[in-house]
Amino acid sequence: LASGARGEEVVLGADTAVVLDGEPLGKPADAEQARWMLGLLSGRTHRVLTAVTVLSPLGAVHVLETARVSFAPLVAARLEWYLSTGESIGKAGAYALQGAGAVLVERVEGDPTTVIGLPLRRTAELLAAAGAAPWCG
Repeated sequence: LASGARGEEVVLGADTAVVLDGEPLGKPADAEQARWMLGLLSGRTHRVLTAVTVLSPLGAVHVLETARVSFAPLVAARLEWYLSTGESIGKAGAYALQGAGAVLVERVEGDPTTVIGLPLRRTAELLAAAGAAPWCG
């Protein structure tokens, strides 16, 4: 929740999905689900989609950003180490690019902030259109 240029409230919402072979993986509730998801991603490329909406008195504006992420083949020791961090719980696809999960990733095609969960440049554009970017004061 922020204020626009004229003091009106502006709401920003975003969510991220990891999609492999056309199927969303969701967010694991426990280590076993995370192990299963990471096993599916091992050595493969998947898509990450992050949707952002800004709602202001001017209306709603939306954007859907996509990136492609390629995982390295996961060896058991690295997988078990990553699971031991607890970072994968509640994360789309069971990993966090901005954290220890970066060691699982071989390549990102697209904006890394899309994978992290908030495509910053595009979000700034939406906020500016709503008069709520910091430089719109």
